[in-house]
Amino acid sequence: MEKYINIIGGGLAGAEAAYQIAKRGIQVKLYEMKPIKFSPAHSNENLAEIVCSNSFKSNLHTNACGVLKEELRMLDSLLIKIADETAVPAGQALAVDREKFSEKVTKELKKNNLIEIINKEVDEELLDKMIKNNEIVIISTGPLTSDKLAKKISKLTGEEKLYFYDAAAPIVAKESINFNIAFYGNRYEQEKKKDESIEEWKKRIENQEKSYINLPMNKDEYEKFYNELVNAEVVELHNFEKREIFEGCMPIEIMAKRGIDTLRYGPLKPVGFDDPRYAKRPYAVVQLRQDDSSASIYNLVGFQTNLKFGEQKRIFSLIPGLENAEFVKYGVMHRNTYINSSELLDETYNLKSNNNIFFAGQITGVEGYVESISSGMVASLNAVAKMEKKEKVIFSNKTIIGALAKYVSTPNDKFQPMNANFGIVPELEEKIKDKKQRYSRMADRALKDLQKDIFYAKIKEE
Repeated sequence: MEKYINIIGGGLAGAEAAYQIAKRGIQVKLYEMKPIKFSPAHSNENLAEIVCSNSFKSNLHTNACGVLKEELRMLDSLLIKIADETAVPAGQALAVDREKFSEKVTKELKKNNLIEIINKEVDEELLDKMIKNNEIVIISTGPLTSDKLAKKISKLTGEEKLYFYDAAAPIVAKESINFNIAFYGNRYEQEKKKDESIEEWKKRIENQEKSYINLPMNKDEYEKFYNELVNAEVVELHNFEKREIFEGCMPIEIMAKRGIDTLRYGPLKPVGFDDPRYAKRPYAVVQLRQDDSSASIYNLVGFQTNLKFGEQKRIFSLIPGLENAEFVKYGVMHRNTYINSSELLDETYNLKSNNNIFFAGQITGVEGYVESISSGMVASLNAVAKMEKKEKVIFSNKTIIGALAKYVSTPNDKFQPMNANFGIVPELEEKIKDKKQRYSRMADRALKDLQKDIFYAKIKEE
């Protein structure tokens, strides 16, 4: 009998899972409904398409997502490797050229003889057949799971409601930005030092890596922008409830309604910047992050939105430097599907009620690109272990990859999607007050635990 593992969904988690399974000599049937059918947010035919931000977040050792990326590099993650290869300047973060990234992932999987890519929407009937035949299945359909499959997942899990709302930020053409106002610079690196003259400071910042474009605002400009934003027209959503919006993707117009200074302490925080025109800190700063390798388009950092397209053009053009901006892509809000993993899954992303079924990606409640890749890694290793009748691969919860798996599988009446963060990792035995030092120690511990983990040794040998 032919041995293979089914993967439903060719996003970040599914693509990583396919690679890891094939790497271990097992055949993969990877089902992806594109290009036969597209979700409302997807637009190209490639696997691992990036829909929202192009940022994989921080690379820093003192950042949980930075540690998670390093863990995945140690585990030979295909997608992190390609993210590194298609990186664009982003300061201390890892951001990618989204088109090149998905193209390269697709190319790598297509050339693998053990991976069969089947362009077909999996419906209730097909999944039922897989289950009846006792086939191993990884469901990694992501935040935009089709209605047909969502109905079956609801039956499998006993859950009636499988969603919250997610949002993406708009993208503008660089050539349309007014550089009489806009300036390049990374937070804190661009700020004038106390012992620097104006001339020395300007010379230094001219030679810096041009990662972010910054748009400074004075108090009057900010307040005008704010007042228009909180009174703007939004796209109506059926059954829309505030509690269903994940904090990490909060639409800027909803965030703004929490108070006039909320944005100034959030995505428009001016700390760490000085306006080159006046050599002083602005009242607020809008950051733009490079979105492609040619540096021709930039996304508005933190500007996820559900505003009508016309309102986006009108209001975001009030930002100094964007008065004549060409919007290549407007922000959108879409339904994001996830299951109540805390009741349904174990630490291997295995469905408790059917050990032939695994889940991976944002449908599990892990939130973020790298986090999705992480879940695909764990689910695939355990799908292989299941097929080969080996012990489950459970990572230490002192690692970020293990802590995420632990979080989504721990009973929680108020279960919410979760990013990589040190708050889900066990405290250090010693008390360290300095946050950076504490996080650095946690990072060291995580990587050490991963290195000595017996499963890590097994994985490296295979």
